[in-house]
Amino acid sequence: MAKITYVEFGGKEHVIDVANGLTVMEGARDNGVPGIEADCGGACACSTCHVYVDPAWVGKLPKKDSMEEDMLDFAWNPDPARSRLTCQIKVSDALDGLRVQMPEKQI
Repeated sequence: MAKITYVEFGGKEHVIDVANGLTVMEGARDNGVPGIEADCGGACACSTCHVYVDPAWVGKLPKKDSMEEDMLDFAWNPDPARSRLTCQIKVSDALDGLRVQMPEKQI
């Protein structure tokens, strides 16, 4: 299990314990965290679970695959270094303490 902090665009924080094997998106969705819409349900077919990863965590996450890179082109104001789709990040003990910030909006 990992404790993940989801930060809304306005600054409100949601600290959630997310079970290993779920995705960061599922942790947000299952706990009613606003700002992650997850329209495609985790199929990497939209960009509505886009977040900015805290700079301290960017190098600790698995690399983006080409499908995620392509979908991030459709995200609101993507950051080449920090933007990720939360449906593509599997939770493990190694993610304990992860912080992600939601963009101003999802498109």
